[in-house]
Amino acid sequence: MAQPQQPPPGKMTGGGPPPPGRMPGNFIVFGPRANCTLDLCPVEMSVYGYRPSLAANGAFIALFTIAAMIHAYLGIRWRSWWFMGCMVTGCFVITLGYIGRIILYYNPWSFAGFMMQIILVGSGPVWFCGAIYVTLSKTVTFLSPAYSRIPPRLYIWIFIPCDAVALVLQAVGGALSTTSSGASQVGVDMGIAGLAFQVATMTVFSTAMVDYMIRYMRSPMARADGSIVQVLGVRLRLFFLGLASATVLILGRSAYRVEELSKGYSGPSIRNETPFIWLEGVVIIVATYLLCIGHPGIVFSKCRQGRPESTDKIAMSNVRLSSLSPENRM
Repeated sequence: MAQPQQPPPGKMTGGGPPPPGRMPGNFIVFGPRANCTLDLCPVEMSVYGYRPSLAANGAFIALFTIAAMIHAYLGIRWRSWWFMGCMVTGCFVITLGYIGRIILYYNPWSFAGFMMQIILVGSGPVWFCGAIYVTLSKTVTFLSPAYSRIPPRLYIWIFIPCDAVALVLQAVGGALSTTSSGASQVGVDMGIAGLAFQVATMTVFSTAMVDYMIRYMRSPMARADGSIVQVLGVRLRLFFLGLASATVLILGRSAYRVEELSKGYSGPSIRNETPFIWLEGVVIIVATYLLCIGHPGIVFSKCRQGRPESTDKIAMSNVRLSSLSPENRM
């Protein structure tokens, strides 16, 4: 009697990624009831088609944990509570996501591990965006609102709600994928929509940020003797460099994730780990450490006198600096 022909790696029959759901012998390869193991099923039949790198994902866990501790220290030292809260939360969320990938190394069919990394690694950088948006708002207030085309408070009122929408769309998309065992195209589409919305939001924000930096640094106020630029010197330039570079990296990473998920959980991009390691892991960890350089305390702490105050209060209390602008001299 002829033996039933097994499907080639990555080809399965029946809903959910990878598109069969079952192998001969009633093995379930994807979803909450997946019962494949490395002893029973080829790894090519898992959703990723590979075992995630133990070394790379372990390194990311260590690096994000260290970054969280650095940001906690800087936040406490300089009392930048919002920035610290966003950065530490983002690092914690991403670390849990990479723990999910470690779980997938030991069991590539672990649905819990898969959903941990899809939801948490994917949504973690949204917290970093929240830190960046509020920081630029406070920086514009601190240096001079006169050179910003957007009122400082509108940075918060516009971009933070957009950030929240991106986070909700990605989280709900992941949750729908969980409840449908990954077969819901709606869940994938919502995740892509969240990432695409994040890309659009960050593109608008980046344009506004670069525009303000150029206008301010070229202004008579910035070049005047005793200006805040001269007082802060290299600190201000490093701050702008760190903030802008981190923003560009997160933007590029989000564009990559849109492309990765564009073909769903069974597309070719999601089954290739090398781009994920570099364009997700390395890019975001570099952005995280760049935000140590682009930390608001680097700028605001230089202008403190006496007992340290919250950087939030310092940014808001230095509106008087804007009185030096040409618009306010008239």
